[in-house]
Parts: sequence; structure tokens; C-alpha cells
Amino acid sequence: MLAKNKNYRPSDKEPFMNERQREYFRAKLLAWREDILKEAKETLQHLQEENQNHPDLADRASSETDRAIELRARDRQRKLIAKIDEALGRIDDGTYGYCEETGEPISLRRLEARPIATLSVEAQERHERRERVYRDD
Repeated sequence: MLAKNKNYRPSDKEPFMNERQREYFRAKLLAWREDILKEAKETLQHLQEENQNHPDLADRASSETDRAIELRARDRQRKLIAKIDEALGRIDDGTYGYCEETGEPISLRRLEARPIATLSVEAQERHERRERVYRDD
């Protein structure tokens, strides 16, 4: 199904979250997830190869810093995979593409840019404004 839809882009001219759109976003999320997992595997291999003792203190410090940065990036990606899995679950249960706060459709442009979005742009902006107010207190 994906091969014939390679050039397909969801459009506002069709029913929102019809089967074709759901399959499009499912494929997009699965491809993203696969890329992240592939990168994680490469990082793991790199860290295992790097696992050598550096006689020079500066080299060792540099290597440890690089390792810490890579591990932080992996942690962020682990959280991202969880969000991708949640989005795939929403596709399955029919709630994907709808704002958690208002129940209104999230714009296709927003979903294209951030397929794991759970809030419409307006709801996200309200959320961020509230966060700023509480952070400033």
C-alpha cells in the first residue's frame, strides 16, 4: 500500500483522519522510529568500540564528555520512541490527530511537522503561556 502512496500528502480537501491519512501517518511514525533505533544501535557500537583506556588525561576527559553527550541524546530518543508508540496507539484507537484538550482536529501541517503532537497549535500555545507564568513565579 505504501509503494503506491509514495507521493501522497494528506490534504484538507479530504475527510480528516480518513484511512489513507491514518496509514500515511502510521508509516511516517514507523519510519521515524526505525531511524531512531538504527541510530541507537550505531551509538551503542560506537560506545563499545570507544570503551578503551586513554592514557592521556585530556583524551580520557574528552572521551567521557562525548560519552555523556551521546547517552543524553539516547535518553531523549528513548523518550521520543515512547511518544511515537503512544501516537501509534492513538492511530489504532481512533484518537490520533485530535487535540487532547479540545477534541478539535490538529492541523495537518502541524502533524506533518510534529507527528507526535497531542495538542492543537492554540492549545499548545495556551499550555506554554501557563508554563511561563508558573515558571516566573
